[in-house]
Amino acid sequence: MGSRAPNWADQWGAGGFGGEDENEQVKKGSSSGKMAEAKAKASAGMDKAKAAAVVGADKAKEAAVVGAMKLKSGTSAGLKWVKNQYQKRTSSSK
Repeated sequence: MGSRAPNWADQWGAGGFGGEDENEQVKKGSSSGKMAEAKAKASAGMDKAKAAAVVGADKAKEAAVVGAMKLKSGTSAGLKWVKNQYQKRTSSSK
């Protein structure tokens, strides 16, 4: 019982049981180039996705505008029809 158990910092900090040795640091250094390449590819893919989303948003906006115009013209035609029907009834009863 003379020895004391290592605390969290000793186990997981630098120099403890979970500390990195030189081989692990070398491996991380060589994989950083791969990580940068992967990030660049992901960024390029994200740019493509953003461009596609913008095109899709433009198409959706255009469809909404066309739909609103159709709705407006249809409503206008419907109101004119109702107005004409009302005028026919009131003028024929006189």
